Amino acid sequence: MKNLNVSIVLFKNNPDAVKKAINSCLLSKLIHNLYLIDNSPTDELSELSKLDHRIIYIFNNTNIGFGKAHNIALRKSIEEDIPYHLVLNPDVYFEKGVLEELYNFMENNPDVGLIMPKVLYPDGKLQYLCKLLPTPIDLFGRRFLNFGPFRKFIEKWNEIYELRFTGYDKIVEVPYLSGCCMFLRTNILKKVGLFDERFFMYLEDTDLTRRIHKVAKTIYFPYVHIYHEYGKGSYKNFKLLYYHIDSAIKYFNKWGWFFDKERDIINRLTFQKIRIHVKK
Repeated sequence: MKNLNVSIVLFKNNPDAVKKAINSCLLSKLIHNLYLIDNSPTDELSELSKLDHRIIYIFNNTNIGFGKAHNIALRKSIEEDIPYHLVLNPDVYFEKGVLEELYNFMENNPDVGLIMPKVLYPDGKLQYLCKLLPTPIDLFGRRFLNFGPFRKFIEKWNEIYELRFTGYDKIVEVPYLSGCCMFLRTNILKKVGLFDERFFMYLEDTDLTRRIHKVAKTIYFPYVHIYHEYGKGSYKNFKLLYYHIDSAIKYFNKWGWFFDKERDIINRLTFQKIRIHVKK
């Protein structure tokens, strides 16, 4: 059966790291096709397509960006009427059975449009990737004020913004889920559209989750986990920092800066529902 397609966007990645991501996926019989969308300047990573007959390698010969590259594979899933599509980072890996658990949850909950599992660092520490819809203070304050006398304030802010108070041990509905692992229902993508290609890198996952959240449930599912070698690239690389700032500006120009009524309503309702759920 054609149950699930996967797309992984590449850009000058370590082949061994990508193999871990590929092999994690290929443990599952659910996989129909696994698309490697390569934004690298050369096609050296094409060798990875020899790992399995289900791998389809697409070389773009230029860096067209994260969302635009994934959209190439997402369109194919929609055209082929594949019910689910997994957007996966090349630095993610997981054990056998994870995709089956996510698939079964989606099959049993047709009102869910997007699900993300628990995400851990390779050492087992939790990554806080469930968030409320961001305000400019959330993004710029966390990035540029997380030092000295402001650090305690940012930590308290993150308790709410990153929903840390939930314990990350319950199924909750979240309006902003990370793009490192997005298990998507393609019928919902037909309604809301794909990644907004104006975002070269960063916040395209925020934007897409928000649009899905308006018509379906966007769920954090903690009962299976993946490992993500998350590097916080924009904290170390000025070019990535530029992309991050550029995407933030485009995001707030699209949805609203300090006045975004829809964001305020979604965040308030999310917070209220989660607090009630956590108390139970």
